[in-house]
Amino acid sequence: MANFQEEISKLVKKHDTNDPFKLARSLGIVILFYDLGQTYGFFRTYKRVKTIVINNQLDEWLKRYVCAHELGHAIIHSDLNTAFLKKNTFYSIGRIEREANEFAVNLLLYDKNLKDYDTKFDVLRENGIPYEMERFI
Repeated sequence: MANFQEEISKLVKKHDTNDPFKLARSLGIVILFYDLGQTYGFFRTYKRVKTIVINNQLDEWLKRYVCAHELGHAIIHSDLNTAFLKKNTFYSIGRIEREANEFAVNLLLYDKNLKDYDTKFDVLRENGIPYEMERFI
């Protein structure tokens, strides 16, 4: 597994937040919301404009996670237009998706003391991270 702690730490300190929506906006990334059916979201660059598109039908906590995931693509895979993050693909099938998931979990848990929680699932639930991401904590 890659370790994005240092990169995330620099990002959070520079922009004074670990909120993925605020970070994306600070980085000049456009965030759009559309009904995407079974697709949770995706990242793309078109004519040098970076865009995160999020399914507007998702619960707010999941929109936040999807934004963090797609922000991971924007930062660590900025030269790729990533495949759509579809429902039930949290069991990442490729390195790129695994890295984006790991980035998202680390970003959302930035400065959290995991010892303050009883279980991994408490950590995930209280920080709006899908349970399928438990392997990243």
